[in-house]
Amino acid sequence: MQPKHKVYLKLNLMSLFFLALSFVSITLAWFAYSGLATVSTEIGVQAWYIEFEKNSQVVSNDIVISLDEVYPGMETYSEKVQIKNKGDSLASLEYEISSARILNEEKHSSDYVEGYLEDQLSHEYPFHINISLSKSYVPMQDGVSEFEVSISWPLDSNNDQADSDWGNDAYLFTQEEKAKAQADSNYQERSPLRIVINVTAEQFVESEDAVDINYNLGDVVLYDVINDQPCSQLSDSCIKTYVIDTDNKLGDDNVNLLPDLYDSYAEGTFDQYSSNLTAISNNWNVTTRSLKVQDLLKIISLDVVNSIRGNDVFSDMIIGNMSYGTRIDSEITRMSAVNSYYKYLNERFPFLSTSKCYWLDNEYNSTKSFAFSKLDDTYSIVEGKDKSTTCSVVPVIIASKSSFN
Repeated sequence: MQPKHKVYLKLNLMSLFFLALSFVSITLAWFAYSGLATVSTEIGVQAWYIEFEKNSQVVSNDIVISLDEVYPGMETYSEKVQIKNKGDSLASLEYEISSARILNEEKHSSDYVEGYLEDQLSHEYPFHINISLSKSYVPMQDGVSEFEVSISWPLDSNNDQADSDWGNDAYLFTQEEKAKAQADSNYQERSPLRIVINVTAEQFVESEDAVDINYNLGDVVLYDVINDQPCSQLSDSCIKTYVIDTDNKLGDDNVNLLPDLYDSYAEGTFDQYSSNLTAISNNWNVTTRSLKVQDLLKIISLDVVNSIRGNDVFSDMIIGNMSYGTRIDSEITRMSAVNSYYKYLNERFPFLSTSKCYWLDNEYNSTKSFAFSKLDDTYSIVEGKDKSTTCSVVPVIIASKSSFN
């Protein structure tokens, strides 16, 4: 890459990108309902008031994200908008990257299967765009959900060729745009990148595909492992558990519960994993399964700023979107191939923070298996540990939602 290209890449290319990303549209669904409030035929109008707030200031429904410069090795940039429901109705939330222009290449979500475009922007370019919605609904009367976007560019991602190619292509694109503007005073120069994100807030309608608001990620559930049902007071059989489903639906029959990691569970080497897990399950009268690294990745990847993949050779990188296709499995394969690990904030996921080492039911390589534990007061870590290490085992309880009725 020529030196002048590098200067452009830092000062112009990505600053234009953020101006492009600022074209974010929010669609609000305003609605009314009719019903018999009394014996008379009154028509009731339900209050619907969704408010967007950034940095404690009320903002319009145009979410603007902009930066002066973005470049390899930059500090991760993020914007967070709180979506507040001050109305009287539960609101469902969705977002979609409806279109993206990368230099002269136009991409529209309608041309791909759902989630493909977001996955590409998260993983397939030198820069990484990641989006997160803390909840896919907003409770009525002062309920809150958070919409967050992060943009990052690792200094050393082991992809120097892609960085160089992108810089050269972007330089040529910009020169062409300048030439067009000089030839035509009415021509408006295009930025190298333009992303359009549509966020919708609509009346919550119950359906099998709708989120089940009774089972949110991290919710505490007291569960009796002998009687296989919820309970109200901790005891030898009534234990504290946490919902680990990231998007439990109304149509789902079950909910996955992780027992509190501060309780005592069987310890042993990875070779003893299966027998220890069976021993715990045999003492309980509930359906269980093993805890896998996929479970943790689905959860911790929701933090698009602080959950990272680390490596002793390459720069830290935000884990990014893990929901599309087989992305999560390919990520695990890549992780073990380059001796990587994952870090996540204890404060963000306290139910996954423990001073103990816990095995996951996945081999890392021929000599190691996946395990997780607290790294320090700030982070926990998912890594490959030698199979001879002594770690605890915890099963996931598969609870029937019918038992909660």
